[in-house]
Amino acid sequence: MNIVQLLVRAARVHADRPAVLLGGALQLDYGQLAARASHLAAYLRQTLALQAGDRVAIYMTNHVAYLEILYAAWWAGLAVVPINAKLHPKELAFIVDDAKASVLFVTDDLADTLGPVLPDVPTLRKVLTPGQRDYDAALQTEPMAPVHRQPDDLAWLFYTSGTTGRPKGVMQTHRNLYAMTSCYLSDVDGVDAQDAMVYAAPMSHGAGMYNFAIVANAARHVVPVSGGFDAAELLDLAESVGRICMFAAPTMVKRLVEQVHAQKANVAGFKTIVYGGGPMYVEDIQRALATMGPRFVQIYGQGESPMTITALSREHLADSTHPQWGARIASVGVAQMLVEVRVVDEAGVDMPHGATGEIVVRGETVMAGYWNNPQATANALRDGWLWTGDMGSLNAQGFLTLKDRSKDVIISGGSNIYPREVEEVLLRHPGVREVSVIGQSDPEWGEVVVAFVVSQNVSSQDLDQLCLEHIARFKRPKHYIFVDNLPKNNYGKVLKTALRETLSQEK
Repeated sequence: MNIVQLLVRAARVHADRPAVLLGGALQLDYGQLAARASHLAAYLRQTLALQAGDRVAIYMTNHVAYLEILYAAWWAGLAVVPINAKLHPKELAFIVDDAKASVLFVTDDLADTLGPVLPDVPTLRKVLTPGQRDYDAALQTEPMAPVHRQPDDLAWLFYTSGTTGRPKGVMQTHRNLYAMTSCYLSDVDGVDAQDAMVYAAPMSHGAGMYNFAIVANAARHVVPVSGGFDAAELLDLAESVGRICMFAAPTMVKRLVEQVHAQKANVAGFKTIVYGGGPMYVEDIQRALATMGPRFVQIYGQGESPMTITALSREHLADSTHPQWGARIASVGVAQMLVEVRVVDEAGVDMPHGATGEIVVRGETVMAGYWNNPQATANALRDGWLWTGDMGSLNAQGFLTLKDRSKDVIISGGSNIYPREVEEVLLRHPGVREVSVIGQSDPEWGEVVVAFVVSQNVSSQDLDQLCLEHIARFKRPKHYIFVDNLPKNNYGKVLKTALRETLSQEK
């Protein structure tokens, strides 16, 4: 049950259909995409002597080679470790080392940053850059047949930070990926050959995981020339490519809607915009619907059940005459087809309708566990249920509304930022005695990072420089608030609720 069979089937039945485009320019059809994956797979197995189950890390900005690398790894019976291209090289090195990855694929815009950190990864045998001589030579290897894998074999190892600040590897199996794809096709959007998935968000994350539904139907994949999100470019693609679909963070949706409004652009070329990964304000989705029409679908998920906990359909979003429409568009929708969703108290007992508790999920999409981390796995998976750490409420019709994130994750521009990780970096400064990091609402980014700091003779510039040396730029606090002490309870725990109240009073 190797997920690569989606590509194998598409190439056999629809070899001549366009597969990969760079902007509006065709790069590969399905026959060519499959052929390149098979050549590269043979190189990984035969030349580099990788064995079934070995890990292949991908540290790349969005690139036309991303899909062939993913499918080459699965063709060879390997597991992929897609890594956020925004991460600091030290963060990358930790993930590659923890995953015991044998090969690293990196785009040339990132390659020069890796020299100081890669020697510290003993398992790494080869670094390959698409377009470079070694990569082109690998594509000349005689092709091989796809390797058979079991449904519960590891396919995708996704690293997501936890409250400890250290990333955890979420183990997603071939079964998980097939189930996720089924949920997309049943609950999010149907796909036909004329559709085009535009990767305006990182292919290392949720946007890239939507490739499976497109491959399964031999439809088109579009990598923007910019490599990411550009509202004006998307409008051009909608006109030149047509029937485009995309995954976007709420901040991207807001910018796109503003661009459409400013240009009075024709939106007929947009088919579906799936949004998630952060809070979507009611007024923003109302404006989006008024500007672009019923083209939106909301999903709620997390790395442990990727893109697949709930969905708010285009029909529910567009049904403004429904008496509960206001509450519905403020929700994240209803459970997707292959999952069960409950809201429970600390003992796992179901909460009454409308009451707030922790969201738990069960189904074929839920991860196998955390990589080499049995304690974290036991904490998250209990009696077959994933405890998400998110708080919410269910109404009588099954609509889930998020209330808070118990893990204190900050979601800025669709990217997760974990306070403990930032706090640990700031505490490296000898002048910092205490620090607490929280998120502050922001109209552009959803949330921004704010650090409350107890220190002596330390400036914001000093702390900025420290962060830039150790973590990704997007995790750096946007504001530093220097205080004499941090509010704490009787047990010495910092009261982040009090810090949030301080921020709200300063607006």
